[in-house]
Amino acid sequence: MAPEGVFEELGGDSRARLCRLPPPDDTEVEELLRRVALRVVALLRKTGKLEEAQPGEDALDFLRAQAVRTPRLPLALDQRPPRRGRRCAFLEGFSLHANTWVHENDRVGLERLSNYGARGPLSLERLSLLPDGNVAYRMKRPAASGATELVLSPLAFLRRLAALVPPPRVHLARFFGVLAPNARLRPLVVPRPPPPPTPPPAEGPLAAATRPSRVPWAQLLARTFGEDVFVCDRCGGPRRVVACVFSAAIAALILNHLRIPSRPLPLARAQDPPQLHMYA
Repeated sequence: MAPEGVFEELGGDSRARLCRLPPPDDTEVEELLRRVALRVVALLRKTGKLEEAQPGEDALDFLRAQAVRTPRLPLALDQRPPRRGRRCAFLEGFSLHANTWVHENDRVGLERLSNYGARGPLSLERLSLLPDGNVAYRMKRPAASGATELVLSPLAFLRRLAALVPPPRVHLARFFGVLAPNARLRPLVVPRPPPPPTPPPAEGPLAAATRPSRVPWAQLLARTFGEDVFVCDRCGGPRRVVACVFSAAIAALILNHLRIPSRPLPLARAQDPPQLHMYA
C-alpha cells in the first residue's frame, strides 16, 4: 500500500502536504511489473536459488529453493506482457494489480485492505485429501491452462508449507519512504493519536496498562477471534478490570473461594497409535 502522491515539506511551519498524482496507466503498470520481475530473477540468481540446490545444514533454505524452482522461473523476459484488465499485468508467473484505491477517510476500508494483505497463504476450506492419498487444493480462479485444482503429494505439500515459514526475527510488515521509522518527514505525515481520556489514578501494573502507545489487549483479541472479552456471555452487560493478579498463591485462594479448580486436571497416560492394536 502506498499513498497516491508525494509529500512536500512546507518551510517554516513544520507541516507537510500531499501532492496528489494521477493513477498509473496500463503501460506504467506493465513496465513496473517488468522491472520487478527482472530484479527478482537477478536476486534469485545472485543467491543461487535458481541453481540445483542440495540439502545443506539449513533444511528450510533448501525447501525454499525447491519451492521457487517449481514452477520454473523465467530466465528471459524480453517479451511484452499481454494486457489483462485495467491496471493489471501478468508476466511469466508474476502479477501486479494496481487498481484498488481507498479513500483517505475510509478507515474501515483501509483496515479491510490491510487484513486482506495479511491473510493466510491458503484456505483450509479449499483443501481436501484425495482417495489416493494426495492433497488437492481448489484454486480460487481457474489457471490459464484451465486447471481448477492443484494436486500434490503429501511430501510435496509439506515442502510448500515449509517454504512459507518466515525466517526467525524478521519483520513481516515493513514501511518505506516517508513512512519509514527513521524518515525525517514521518512526524509531519503520520497523524498523532488523540489524547486518551484522563484515567483514574492507578498503581502498579494498571498504571502501565493506560499507556496510549499500545493497542489494548482486549481490542487485539476482538480483532483476532471476533470476541469482546468486556461483554458478559450470560447477561450481555459490560465487564471491567478489577485487579491484575500475578501471584499464584493469591490466584489459588480466589479460585478456591469461587469453587473453581485451582490445579490443572491430571493428564491421562499417553496411548499408542490405534494402528498398533491391530497387530497386538
